Amino acid sequence: MAVERRTDFGPPHYEQFLPPVIKENYGKWKYHEILKPGVMVHVSESGDKLYTVRASSGRLLSIDKIRMYADLADKYCDGFLRFTSRHNVEFLLTDPEKIDPLIKDLQEMGHPVGGIGAAITSIVHTQGWVHCHSAATDASGIVKAVMDDLIEYFDGTTKLPGKLRIALACCLNMCGAVHCSDIAILGIHRRPPKVNHETLKKQCEIPNVVASCPTAAIRPAMVDGNQSVEVLEENCMFCANCYTVCPSMPLNDPLNDGVSIWVGGKVSNARHEPMFSKLAIPFIPNNPPRWPEVSEAVRKLVELWAANARPHERMGEWIERIGWPRFFKMADIPFEKEHIDDFKHAGLTYKRSTHLTF
Repeated sequence: MAVERRTDFGPPHYEQFLPPVIKENYGKWKYHEILKPGVMVHVSESGDKLYTVRASSGRLLSIDKIRMYADLADKYCDGFLRFTSRHNVEFLLTDPEKIDPLIKDLQEMGHPVGGIGAAITSIVHTQGWVHCHSAATDASGIVKAVMDDLIEYFDGTTKLPGKLRIALACCLNMCGAVHCSDIAILGIHRRPPKVNHETLKKQCEIPNVVASCPTAAIRPAMVDGNQSVEVLEENCMFCANCYTVCPSMPLNDPLNDGVSIWVGGKVSNARHEPMFSKLAIPFIPNNPPRWPEVSEAVRKLVELWAANARPHERMGEWIERIGWPRFFKMADIPFEKEHIDDFKHAGLTYKRSTHLTF
């Protein structure tokens, strides 16, 4: 008997995980509409309907929580669910009679339903203090505090002009989407790494340490007769790459690490080509466990945009329309030296869009 030889050892093809209704109507969807906060229906040319119920979800999930999601999917959705790129969990149904019971069960579990259309979705974020060695702030803690404060903009209690995407990255290496979100919370270091000359030669390979720095801020040096490195502080951008390859160069600093707020980014091509986020608030000190200053700053920006933007106008589009000077004045943000963009490379000339001009 011939034995089939497997030659592709990559991930399984996504098609085998699609619900039957999606397989049968692939490429035939006619339109979609939002039925109520967190609930959407896709209608096919054949008349088939697929209902989506979106609930907020934490980024870091226990096995128990995943099993709870799976039990709900088995109960209401024939086992089908999906996670979005911004940490929402979506249940895919074909029976509209199961929507309200599913929502009731989700709410009893503590997971509000919403985040579709003109709303805030769950905040996409990075590891934070729970895992990452280069974090300047926490991720899960701030996200929990901010979303607790803004929950009425997620579940549809309070209307917004359009959709609003919030992201958090716990350092400027940006594992999150802070470069392209309407409001971004970015953890920042403000001091260069401290070099432990006594242990560096024992723990680290000096050529690798020098090569790890993207701005050539590190170079070999002799310190007290021993081989080590020195840091050119004016070139350091606090990225922690050196600490990644060398534990003798810690960057974390409880007194000087904190949070900055950026605004105006987006990925969408609608109305305007994609936009990069720009600095709004240079520094807010870390204040765990609830970071009240960060929550207050984000809420102020959300409400300012909501009160002044046109329908469907994203944060960056609104700011561009009224001008950055007026935005700073309306937001009561003082202009500081950190707002001066003196980056010497191609940040303003990168092509960020599929729009082509001739």
